[in-house]
Amino acid sequence: MSETIFALSSGAPPAGIGVVRVSGPMAGTALQALAGRLPTPRMASLALLSDPRDGTPLDRALLLWLPGPRTVTGEDMAELHCHGGRAVIAAVEAALGAMPQLRRATPGEFTRRAFAHGRIDLNEVEGLADLLAAETQQQRRAALAMMEGHFSQRIDGWRMRLLDLSAMAEAALDFSDEDDVPDADIEARIGQGVMALADDVGALLAAPSAERLRDGIRVVLAGPPNAGKSTLLNRLVGREAAIVSDIAGTTRDRIEVPAAIGGTAFLFTDTAGLRDETGDAIEAIGIDRARAALEAADIILWLGDPAEAPREDALLIAAQSDVALYGSDRPGLRLSARTGEGVDALVTMLLDRAATLLPGEGDYALHARQREGVRQLHDHLLAAGQARDLLVLAEELRLGRRTIDALTGQAGTEDMLDRLFSGFCIGK
Repeated sequence: MSETIFALSSGAPPAGIGVVRVSGPMAGTALQALAGRLPTPRMASLALLSDPRDGTPLDRALLLWLPGPRTVTGEDMAELHCHGGRAVIAAVEAALGAMPQLRRATPGEFTRRAFAHGRIDLNEVEGLADLLAAETQQQRRAALAMMEGHFSQRIDGWRMRLLDLSAMAEAALDFSDEDDVPDADIEARIGQGVMALADDVGALLAAPSAERLRDGIRVVLAGPPNAGKSTLLNRLVGREAAIVSDIAGTTRDRIEVPAAIGGTAFLFTDTAGLRDETGDAIEAIGIDRARAALEAADIILWLGDPAEAPREDALLIAAQSDVALYGSDRPGLRLSARTGEGVDALVTMLLDRAATLLPGEGDYALHARQREGVRQLHDHLLAAGQARDLLVLAEELRLGRRTIDALTGQAGTEDMLDRLFSGFCIGK
């Protein structure tokens, strides 16, 4: 018999309401011991809670009795909606902790029990983790789509198609002389089905990644010394994150500053001024790091000579437009970080470019683990489609099904699950 667990599942006290959850085979017994009765299932009921040890009143609370398996965890559950003061919550938890076979939950244990009882799969667990950590509206929307099972539903569709293809392959191998087996072009139809599925899987690999959504669009400001990079960075992030000076080479190392603009997460990187020769060894290291940042950038703001832009898709910025030295014929977006001229137009350009790199409204994004699983499935499907031997094809399809099991957590390792659930807060 599994242990019964309890924890505060709402925000830390003091708060208006504190929700204490209990899950496990002794949940009903615990609720009856506190309230003196077991409420009607799934109907809120008001009751005075008392400590079973001495009858001391604890709080007047709203009770919910939720018999399993149709619960969040798949087990019997109880919820105590108490007043959210520290003393109240501490007293209720102390009374629960004194009961036999009850213990305080560990981080993520409620969600892990939901996963173990098949209430959610691994992808939905990861969506919940992202939702709890979401800081921007785009992160929230993508996490909610993953938690609601949109990716899992797509995987289920892939599994059914794989099962159909595998059944056809096995039929062709084992019962080719039977009358109820499809006609002689079965191998061609299997091949067509495999490649159509491979195209569907491959399309998902081209979708934006969750890491870009979580960590932010990497925007690198680059150009020669004294081009106005640090001033522009400070204007974009709304604070003095980088030192501004007229002395060339002030920025020696790259400076990374996260910022949310218009509900989108960005990671702005100020870099050392690029020049071919420098007598300063430290500045030379900074220049090398600046070039490395350019290679990893999603968007480059180039404040130098357009002919020297590091990439064709770099956004050309005619910075320092308030300085008389620079004429109006400079190509690129004219702006002045000091006066704010053109900065709003730049923000609009950044948001437009970011929209092409992030999931759309209601779409989900894949984590590295999920993307690797989808890539492996795609590889098995391509290998099956190219196989000339039905035995090889059938084996690749079997490996594809095993990859799907790993994607949903049906074939996951305990170490990976331990790492995932340990990142949750207690009470989730």
